[in-house]
Amino acid sequence: MELLSSLFRIPELRKRLLFTVGILCIYRLGSHIPIAGVNLEALAHLFDKGGVMGFFNLFSGGGLKRFSIFALGILPYINASIIMQLLTIAWPKLKELAEEGESGRKLISQYTRYLAIGIAFIQGTIMAIGFRPFVFPEVNFYLFLFYSVMGLVAGASLVMWFGEVITEFGIGNGASILIFVGIIAQMPFYAKNTYVLVTAGTSIFGVIIMLLIFLAMIVSIVYVQEGQRKIAVQYAKRIVGRKMMGAQKTYIPLRLIQGGVMPIIFASAVLQFPLMFSQLIHVEAIQHFFSTYYHYDGFFYNFFFCFLIFFFTYFYTAVTFNPQELSDNIKKHGGFIMGVRPGMPTVEYLDKIITKLTLIGAVFLSIVALVPIVSANITKVTSFMGLGGTALLIMVGVALDLVKQIETFIIARKYEGLVG
Repeated sequence: MELLSSLFRIPELRKRLLFTVGILCIYRLGSHIPIAGVNLEALAHLFDKGGVMGFFNLFSGGGLKRFSIFALGILPYINASIIMQLLTIAWPKLKELAEEGESGRKLISQYTRYLAIGIAFIQGTIMAIGFRPFVFPEVNFYLFLFYSVMGLVAGASLVMWFGEVITEFGIGNGASILIFVGIIAQMPFYAKNTYVLVTAGTSIFGVIIMLLIFLAMIVSIVYVQEGQRKIAVQYAKRIVGRKMMGAQKTYIPLRLIQGGVMPIIFASAVLQFPLMFSQLIHVEAIQHFFSTYYHYDGFFYNFFFCFLIFFFTYFYTAVTFNPQELSDNIKKHGGFIMGVRPGMPTVEYLDKIITKLTLIGAVFLSIVALVPIVSANITKVTSFMGLGGTALLIMVGVALDLVKQIETFIIARKYEGLVG
């Protein structure tokens, strides 16, 4: 209750909240503005089946089902961010640019935007060609291809801008917030499908089991997301000005999942390329391959999903956590980890711990991704197909990060008041 009251009591926080809500309202409005020329009723039947297309539609906030100007959502920007982060590690010039400071990071951000627009153009073209069977016969297809691709690219660019301004002037990480709101907006659709299944004869007991599984997953996600490994650090006596500071003992908290929700968002984003390709390109050989080996509840798809989760969990940890830098900072301030010598032994110790934590985190994320699919096959309640553990993890993770950012902002304002 104190957190909610602070949202409206602190003027700057209230302003940021209202700004975020305003941008999200525009985003949701745009997802209901369709691009002309498509038979939306016929298109809706493709997505009502759930599965792969339901999963892809989830990340667009329902915009893909309506073939709206925001049908591509934030995914082109996420895909561009993945590629740029990989290139920053592999390409020395980009790595040097990233290490230059704020000016270098701004330039990389600009490159990411350009790349996102290029990816949006490719995805929009594939989507428009794939939706050709749903275009009205009286509409000239080449004209439709031109204006639909332009509309999709413009929409993706606007959504990318929405994410950036929310991050800068609103509350939370803009890209994550947009995905979060898109998932929430699809909840009535899954509730309706579940009701239809029950009225058609599906066991209500199976639905209750599925809901209990989702509840247990939410609890476990909160527990693991908040899980930390505390490393004891001892600081020796030191002179600060004219005062002798006594020895201090503190802790370095290492999160179980360093990247939070980002690894599973990245993995899901990468999966969209072959999924969209398989559903929208009507070539018999391609359709046969994907329907046989790469469907939503199939072994190959989920094996690839788990592989990507492991890859991005380790990748994001490597990007965000530097044992050498942390060891140097501890040593520079006159500290040492209890029972470990300073220097290279400390680096090796930190690297060993973070490797174990990352393995546990990657295994947990993989389990979260697989449990709803396995549960749906056992209980025969398929109405939640497309929602799954990925959406739950994103929802819980984004909500926790949002609460932490608000709490940090409130604490910072309290300290400013004390100093003033």
